[in-house]
Amino acid sequence: MPVLALKLILTPLLIGGASLAARRWGPAIGGWLVSLPLTSGPVTFFLALDHGTPFAATAIVGSLMGLAAIAGFTLAFAAGLVRAGPRTGILLAIVAFASIGVLVEPVLNAPAGILFVVVLAALAVALRLLPESGARRAAGPHPAWDLPARMAIGTGLVVGLTTFAPLLGPHTSGIIATFPVYVSILTLFTHRQEGLPGALDVLRGLLVGLFGTAAFMLVLALGLIPLGIGPAFGLALAITLAIQAVALRSVRAGAGPAVELESV
Repeated sequence: MPVLALKLILTPLLIGGASLAARRWGPAIGGWLVSLPLTSGPVTFFLALDHGTPFAATAIVGSLMGLAAIAGFTLAFAAGLVRAGPRTGILLAIVAFASIGVLVEPVLNAPAGILFVVVLAALAVALRLLPESGARRAAGPHPAWDLPARMAIGTGLVVGLTTFAPLLGPHTSGIIATFPVYVSILTLFTHRQEGLPGALDVLRGLLVGLFGTAAFMLVLALGLIPLGIGPAFGLALAITLAIQAVALRSVRAGAGPAVELESV
């Protein structure tokens, strides 16, 4: 089954790669990396092959509005981290994502262009309201189990979520498929290693990168049926890569520095 194989291979590679990138270039770059449509893109491709372009185009509209749910997810996560710590943060984030996902269901039949503008506004507001991160704690040595644990937890969550999502129809399936598993794992582990500023950098990098992902989804929603699978994906990738190149510069410029903290 190609989609299951994709999940089992791509998920640990993506989480592992994002984790290593975060260690090398900082958590904001890790957040930016997991914002790329490396899951939604291949999954939409297989949906188009298996169920036809109309089904895939409908599902990607759900995924597009799922980005608005991610905007709420990041703000709730940040608020919980600031006020009470990671457990409260992830719980509030899940509740926010689910609540927004339910609220947007009635508007998913609106024109994709209008939904795209709504998503851009949601991402911009989330970036504006996200707390400043400041200097983060320099990460200490990572235990040997750290990276395998991230990969195993993330893979299990992705397989579980996406196994049941298609039973709910293309729109709901598209929303659920955008649940930010990768960034959840990366944020929690970064908080443990580098403290609150590092975790906030992950969330900021995610939000900046999602502008390009939104463009990717809009092109597929509008282009899959008239253009066909190959041309639609080619155009979507070209536009997304151009936007993400700009976003990467912004992420690098806005990331907080790492500092060595004296023990007390």
